[in-house]
Amino acid sequence: MGNAGSLHANATPGSYTGPVTGKAHSMKKITCFKAYDVRGRVPEELDEDVAYRIGRAYAAFVKPRIVAVGRDIRASSPGLTAALVRGLTDSGVDVLDIGIGGTELSYFATFARKLDGGIMVTASHNPPNYNGMKFVREEARPISADTGLKDIQALAERNEFGPPAAKRGTVRQVDVKPDYVEHLLSYVDTRVLAPLRIVVNAGNGGAGPIVDMLEPHLPFEFIKLFHEPDGTFPNGVPNPMIEANRTVTIERLRAEKADLAIAWDGDYDRCFFFDEHGQFIEGYYIVGLLAQTFLAKSPGERVVHDPRLTWNTLDIVSH
Repeated sequence: MGNAGSLHANATPGSYTGPVTGKAHSMKKITCFKAYDVRGRVPEELDEDVAYRIGRAYAAFVKPRIVAVGRDIRASSPGLTAALVRGLTDSGVDVLDIGIGGTELSYFATFARKLDGGIMVTASHNPPNYNGMKFVREEARPISADTGLKDIQALAERNEFGPPAAKRGTVRQVDVKPDYVEHLLSYVDTRVLAPLRIVVNAGNGGAGPIVDMLEPHLPFEFIKLFHEPDGTFPNGVPNPMIEANRTVTIERLRAEKADLAIAWDGDYDRCFFFDEHGQFIEGYYIVGLLAQTFLAKSPGERVVHDPRLTWNTLDIVSH
């Protein structure tokens, strides 16, 4: 992975490389904006120039003071992140560099540190030659096409970033993983958990290190599959929604006679469960179980779910 652990081989906080301020940028249409995020082939659709312009456009639209920026384990992520950060700091925005992690980590940093926004450089479950970005604003509220993403795209395409910042923003490196793990553990009473044997398939994405940090606090035996982060994805793209990708997890579960299995996508903002027989459990059943558990602790609270799949969740919540 070379310099994947830092934004640039010679970079130090406050000295990020990227497009030079003041250089003319192309006015080409940026095609990597989707409904909920940015995602495209590198460098054909997403390069450092585009990343810089997106940083400037995000700053112009959100007008944040401090933003968390994280990145996944892809080989292109350090360079794109450096350009994005340069765009933010050229706009006067201070950046908390949370380093390599998953999308959930950037969301957590944004709300836990009461920041004005967060950006994650990731292409999630896409092939290695893709990359992208996911955006939130204060309180980790997602930015999608109907809440500002199209506005950011338009500003980036037109290079309309407003007047120059009176003062360039700063960059500070922060490790939020310990706080994130503590936050995850706050959702459960570890004293009542059963000592399960669980196959965990990180798909060579970012989930492995977080599982390792959780392991000492849980009464589980983790059987680790494709556990080491590797942005080349030598065992295929980490996308358990593809049915063929589930086979290796199911076979390992059955061979180990494990109690269940969990598989993640690349930036671990989605996880997928298998029961003790290797049967894939659809996500909306998990939403129902989580709703049931959390409503027992906090009756009357709202439940957020996919509007396309409701019957199981509504049936559980109504009882």
